[in-house]
Amino acid sequence: MARFDSGDDSVVVIIGSGAGGGTLANELTQKGLKVVLLEAGQRQSSATFHNDEWFAFNQLAWLDKRTTSGSWRVAKDFPNLPAWICKTVGGTTVHWAGASLRLQEHEFKAKTNYSNITGANLLDWPIGLADLAPYYAKAEDKMGVTRTNDIPGLPGNNNFKVMYNGATRVGYKTVHTGRMAINSRPRDDRSSCWQLGFCFQGCKSGAKWSTLYTEIPKAEATGKLDLRPQSQALQILADKNGKATGVLYADANGQHNVQKARIVCVACNSIESPRLLLNSATSTYSSGLANSSGQVGKNYMRHTTGSVFAIFKKPVHMYRGTVMAGIIQDESGLDTSRGFAGGFEMETISLGLPFTAAFLNPGAWGRDYAGMLDQHNNMAGMWIVGEDMPQESNAVTLNPTEKDQFGLPIPNVHYDDHPNDLAMRAYGYKRGAAVYDAVGAIRTIETPPYPSTHNLGTCRMSESPRDGVCNKWGQTHDLKNLFISDGSQFTTSAGENPTLTIVTLAIRQADYIAGECAKKNL
Repeated sequence: MARFDSGDDSVVVIIGSGAGGGTLANELTQKGLKVVLLEAGQRQSSATFHNDEWFAFNQLAWLDKRTTSGSWRVAKDFPNLPAWICKTVGGTTVHWAGASLRLQEHEFKAKTNYSNITGANLLDWPIGLADLAPYYAKAEDKMGVTRTNDIPGLPGNNNFKVMYNGATRVGYKTVHTGRMAINSRPRDDRSSCWQLGFCFQGCKSGAKWSTLYTEIPKAEATGKLDLRPQSQALQILADKNGKATGVLYADANGQHNVQKARIVCVACNSIESPRLLLNSATSTYSSGLANSSGQVGKNYMRHTTGSVFAIFKKPVHMYRGTVMAGIIQDESGLDTSRGFAGGFEMETISLGLPFTAAFLNPGAWGRDYAGMLDQHNNMAGMWIVGEDMPQESNAVTLNPTEKDQFGLPIPNVHYDDHPNDLAMRAYGYKRGAAVYDAVGAIRTIETPPYPSTHNLGTCRMSESPRDGVCNKWGQTHDLKNLFISDGSQFTTSAGENPTLTIVTLAIRQADYIAGECAKKNL
């Protein structure tokens, strides 16, 4: 593995090794650029993963304290855990379920297509589906997405079969085992899915695409990647001329180091990315880096989510097999006759008994709740994931009093559900229950949203610098050598799982960065 000098200002420093940062690191090194990849967490592997929910949660999750505010249910149930993401090499690609869906054309133009929705800070993306289509194709091939490139779909487990039978009985047409970045057959020197049912805990087989064992090893093989685990970025340094010059970070021993940089790319997830920019404030950049618009941290989105679980007379064993290999897509289109703008997907989900007890109805107790848990083997489950409305008041800000182990303000995540989100969730609950009722469910349960896994916005793309943080390449409006390289750059959330789009944007951004470097513009 390469090791570059801390004073080498010819390197690209990428902060975060997940879907955006890990992909970008590989793409840039393949193009001959030198990359220092800073990751706050440790490096794990298939050998160190455990198929145990609570062990894996403590091994992989980002558990640094955060605070919450707002009316969302998560602030009540999990006040210091607004997000269920990872602090490890590979980021949340270690924990994600693998669903890989393209955004739809109308979702790139939400302001145009949804007209004026009171309280929603809508904005059209500065790019459209045509701009991303060739990069989506590259991402799908890279990730081995099923139902693309002649890759067969994954087999359906019992959880899917229950969903499929119910969905077709109520009239849904687009129902299958999904477009999943999980090998349905051996590919890219990785095995096919073993159907273990622990997609959220780190994939023991390596069948699920993760930058941990795909992009990052390939980047290391070029001799151009300097990966530094347990290196938490504290501040991005910038001069008075609008140029990022390096990154201050704390290493595994807690010592502070500075890595100089030609380019800095921020890929820390939509909570830590704005926090880092805000914590990088100086006398020159008094409101934080890249924040002349005042939009850093604003328009936080987490998708409109909720789950429907159903209890049946006979066992389902929903936890056997791939967690999210099942989808109903009929509700994903734009149809305001339902009482809301935007659409949603209905995807299979399964939780082991410990997480079912934690998430089914947080805080519940008593005979009835225990009775539901006793029926765990007889449960089927689905997750509702849909487009939520950006609101400027939904924001990641710096906590005014609480600090982390490095003396920096921790992030506060404020979120209020928009009326459009509430209407979508209520409708989704009814449709999910109808699917299960159609196949004889003896009880359906509406489960509230969990801590966020889809964290989006907070550094959004915009055509005009006054409306957002970065341009169509993820390049910040204020500092031309500072880039946003994760889901923070989403202008709106759309209704699809975001990882495929994050990877797609990273591939496209790498082409732009390499091109600008060749032209001596960066």
